[in-house]
Amino acid sequence: MIKACGVCGLGAALAGSPVRAQTQTHQHEPATTSIDAPMERPVVRAVRIEKAPKIDGVLDEPAWEAVPKLDAFTQQEPRIGEPATERTEVGVAYDNRHLYISVHAFDSDPSGIVATEMRRDSDRLMDEDNFQVLLDTFHDLRNGYIFVTTPLGAKLEEQVADEGEGGGRGTNSNINRNWDGVWEAAARITDDGWTAEIAIPATTLRFIPKDNKVWGLNFQRNIRRKNEQVFWAPIPKAYGLTRVSLAGQLSGLASLSQGADARLKPFVLGGARDKRTSPTASGTTAVRDVGLDARYGVTPGVNLDLTVNTDFAQVEVDEQQVNLTRFNLLFPEKRDFFLESAGLFQMGTGTSFTSTPVETDLFFSRRIGLSADGQPVGILAGARLAGKAGRHNVGLLDIQTDDYFSRPGENFLVGRYSHDVLSRSRIGAIFVNKEAGGGSPAYNRTLGVDANLAVGSNLQINSFLAKTATPGLNGEDLSFYGRIAYRDPAWNLWLNYLDVQEHFNAEVGFVQRTGVKTTKAYISRTPRPGKWNIRVMDPMFVFTYVTDQQNRMVGRTQHFMTSTTLEDGSFINVVYQKNLDVLDAPFAIQPGVRIPSGTYRFDDWNLTFNTNPARRFYERLSFSPSGFYGGTRKTLNATLGVRATSQLSAELQYNRNDVDMPYGAFLVNLGILRVDYTPSPRASIRALTQYNSSTHEFSSSVRFNWVFRPGSDVYVVYNGLQRTGLPHDVFQPVDRQVVVKMTYLLAR
Repeated sequence: MIKACGVCGLGAALAGSPVRAQTQTHQHEPATTSIDAPMERPVVRAVRIEKAPKIDGVLDEPAWEAVPKLDAFTQQEPRIGEPATERTEVGVAYDNRHLYISVHAFDSDPSGIVATEMRRDSDRLMDEDNFQVLLDTFHDLRNGYIFVTTPLGAKLEEQVADEGEGGGRGTNSNINRNWDGVWEAAARITDDGWTAEIAIPATTLRFIPKDNKVWGLNFQRNIRRKNEQVFWAPIPKAYGLTRVSLAGQLSGLASLSQGADARLKPFVLGGARDKRTSPTASGTTAVRDVGLDARYGVTPGVNLDLTVNTDFAQVEVDEQQVNLTRFNLLFPEKRDFFLESAGLFQMGTGTSFTSTPVETDLFFSRRIGLSADGQPVGILAGARLAGKAGRHNVGLLDIQTDDYFSRPGENFLVGRYSHDVLSRSRIGAIFVNKEAGGGSPAYNRTLGVDANLAVGSNLQINSFLAKTATPGLNGEDLSFYGRIAYRDPAWNLWLNYLDVQEHFNAEVGFVQRTGVKTTKAYISRTPRPGKWNIRVMDPMFVFTYVTDQQNRMVGRTQHFMTSTTLEDGSFINVVYQKNLDVLDAPFAIQPGVRIPSGTYRFDDWNLTFNTNPARRFYERLSFSPSGFYGGTRKTLNATLGVRATSQLSAELQYNRNDVDMPYGAFLVNLGILRVDYTPSPRASIRALTQYNSSTHEFSSSVRFNWVFRPGSDVYVVYNGLQRTGLPHDVFQPVDRQVVVKMTYLLAR
């Protein structure tokens, strides 16, 4: 896995390749190693079965005996084009309502299988042995679903939009890992490796039911002790399974049906909340609620989702961040209703300006149902129509919130349309409207158009133009973004430009900074020395230049980085950065510490070392001695993790910022402790404890989740907040809540 620093965005596209039928045998042919040469894509025909297999991870049903096995897997890492060092056999079958996949992952050393994590959707699943399935159900070479399982039967699923290209590395705006699809998986470790069975209901997927319909399909296996990644349809280095256009083909799904394609998911919730109303008094209130989510397949490719009296009590709390800038930080969306088909509604820079505080997204769903300081706002009802019809991608969202804090409720309307053009490009538009209720004339509107063009094999061009309308703000309300990027296995090159005028006000979006023009250029090469235990190096240079609307320079960074990934996945990173920042107005960075206006020049260093993330004990350490607005800043980030057993794991993070400036000195400490206990892949307990010295707050959260049947859950959640700022407040509870929530899925 290639790591990168947060300052560097990255993204490009790869055109599709010719497809021909390929007979699967026990022999392997090396894949083409040059990305410029055509790659022949494999083809498989699914086998219809009459009796569904029992999903228990044991491949002993007669149905599997009649299913031909795919076993031609090719390495991407470490030796591209060579046969996999361990054999993998995969079977693909279906009945009227499910797609079934069998996996026999042979291993010459079963004792070396790395599998310690069972918690659903855990990031650590990607650092262990796993098997991944990509389905491009519309065969549009752009979008798809990914399902991941492990030797312990753990599950992770993702929705992929635009081949996962969100303009950057790391957290990607077009890979929706927080999506929760309904499916089943079970696995067993055996004497010759491990086996798994996967069942994906047709109702979990969007597709056009035709007897001759072709889907895109790919498989990836991660053999962790060797740090080896192998694919059924070969993928060149620098790309991953999300490269939908390079998938193979799945055919033969005759009579696969979504049935009535209707689902109801009612919920009931009860609990209590205790909140301090004064330094010496508190009040306890009952928490009780009922609500309903519903879904209906308007067409095979388009869903209508309805929500009534929506509640998100089961959602995990945000992990705190230290903000020593004058700009807002981005926290991810975690609420189920807004995660489904989230990629359809996106328009913006994505992560292409990561670490440069100018990120701009025209629609950010966290603006709905949450106040400016993150307090929940009741959602009375909402509807979403989203999906695909031919080359048309449509998204329509309407949400009505309740009155809050003596303010009238608000209505949020979002319309998004895009049209697929050429083989893997699209053009589109978005309209966002926020309207206050109660007869108030307040409103905020955003209108934007965009294009995502894949030109040739390695070149991608992205752009949007947007305008906002807000009472009292007239003129200077436009925003323009353009990006051109080239990527192949050896080079990463891109150039971004963003112009956000002073009065551009996307209140239902995320806009970090207005009144500036930002240019960002990136150049990187990825040599593979093949010695000194080095798998890949990533030296890079990033230049960022920021001006105001009159073209006066107000910021500049020159970023030099050399990262080195070792054969076992360990990672070493060295960064040097020169900064120039012009403050036209002073800003308070901490209570009692105010940085005056002026021009500031300072340099940063950052040294990072991450051990092999698949180890039972793993560590991450980063130290950054930097200049900081006329003074110094020393930042230390340390993480220690342990996989104690296959059921119990923990991770402790510590962040320390020691700042000394002529205008004041301060120290900020942030500690985060996560403890996960997973008795089975269907049950998990996560405890999250956080302490932030800048806010003098100690928070704790415990979340129990039991999936008693696919799509139906029981949650028990405790959240508590304590203040530590004054002697008489030490560890005094400020706000505590415990709730029990049950959902039940009814589907036809």
